[in-house]
Amino acid sequence: MDVERVHVEGDPAVRGVWHAAAARDADGLVLTHGAGGNADAPLLVAVAEAFATHGVSVLRCDLPFRQARPRGAPSPAGAARDRAGLRAALAVLRERAGGRLFLGGHSYGGRQASMLVAEEPALVGGLLLQSYPLHPPGRPSTVRSAHLPKIRVPTLFVHGAGDAFATREELDAARALIPAHTELLGASGGHDLGWSQRRRAADLPARIAAAFLDLVGQR
Repeated sequence: MDVERVHVEGDPAVRGVWHAAAARDADGLVLTHGAGGNADAPLLVAVAEAFATHGVSVLRCDLPFRQARPRGAPSPAGAARDRAGLRAALAVLRERAGGRLFLGGHSYGGRQASMLVAEEPALVGGLLLQSYPLHPPGRPSTVRSAHLPKIRVPTLFVHGAGDAFATREELDAARALIPAHTELLGASGGHDLGWSQRRRAADLPARIAAAFLDLVGQR
């Protein structure tokens, strides 16, 4: 598996790591991080490696807010720019992957990915949402689902059993708003999907890749 650091200038720039699958005409996935992390988060690295092993090239990338500063949470005022960063990353992916394009992210990154796909459904052929932050912890009435009915591509949700950002039942209700085919893959742990410093569900990355490719259909 070839791994390469990527930095493409632009406004916004694209900064990340390329995991090349063996086939030149492979499908491609842009994968991004949550509000507190970056593209080098261990779970994202493992998921990227699992997809590459399954024949999908991956560009895991830092969102513009993380490129601007190494620590700290994103600002709501910068969300549109973060989505523009994902759009730019997909353009870079299009130059490197000959097959279908997919988009995914963890928590905040997944939310921005879902909003971009709702705005521009033709951009990708599938969406991967790890630990989707349906509502802030302890505030179930503040639901982030208004854009979900505009998503028109197959979508895989990966959900930790103890995630404070949504219960399984709440996430199932949100999935029902999406007119395309969706699936939910359960995981241990909470918002970290059981992938912490001390304990890691070692089979999870491979399960995510396999479930996603089953959902979108193997080429």
